[in-house]
Amino acid sequence: MSRTIFDTPIVNGLIKAFSIAFLKLTGWKVEGSLPPDGRRSVLIAAPHTSNWDLPYTLMVAFALGLNIRWMGKQSIFKFPFGGVMRWLGGIPVDRSKSNNLVAASADSLREAEQPFQLVVPPEGTRSKTRYWKTGFYYIALAAEVPIVMAYMDYSRKVSGLGPIFQPTGDVEKDMADIKAFYAPFKGKNAQQFEA
Repeated sequence: MSRTIFDTPIVNGLIKAFSIAFLKLTGWKVEGSLPPDGRRSVLIAAPHTSNWDLPYTLMVAFALGLNIRWMGKQSIFKFPFGGVMRWLGGIPVDRSKSNNLVAASADSLREAEQPFQLVVPPEGTRSKTRYWKTGFYYIALAAEVPIVMAYMDYSRKVSGLGPIFQPTGDVEKDMADIKAFYAPFKGKNAQQFEA
């Protein structure tokens, strides 16, 4: 797995200090911590309603000492920003093709020797969507890793890590439980989020 900003010496410490200071100065509070069994995990990124979610997610990840990888649409990985996006932990996803992304992601999580948290937005888009994609769920199930309920509530300026969720295999019940946890949170464009 290639090096990212999260495991680049010196730069990591500088950006962590900047992130903590910026979040504090702008009134954001970061809550929670990664539990020991979350060392390798899938993090739900919700609500996802704005391009601002990415920089805030990266800063919160630094503040919490995470080593994240995140999925993004393939178009943001094109020249001239592709290398930077990958260094920031991005993994390009071609949403127009049916591919084996779930299996490849699960394999990466299973084989990771270092801490590795895969951040997946269940909506799959910043636009309003009624149904969440279940890829994050099946990645966690296949990799036999927990799901960490990460959140960003713009209405209260609070972000962090909630409880761990162990997928049971009953996707309908589990998705209902997961969505219930996210119901109170508001994205930057609150009208676009429906849990």
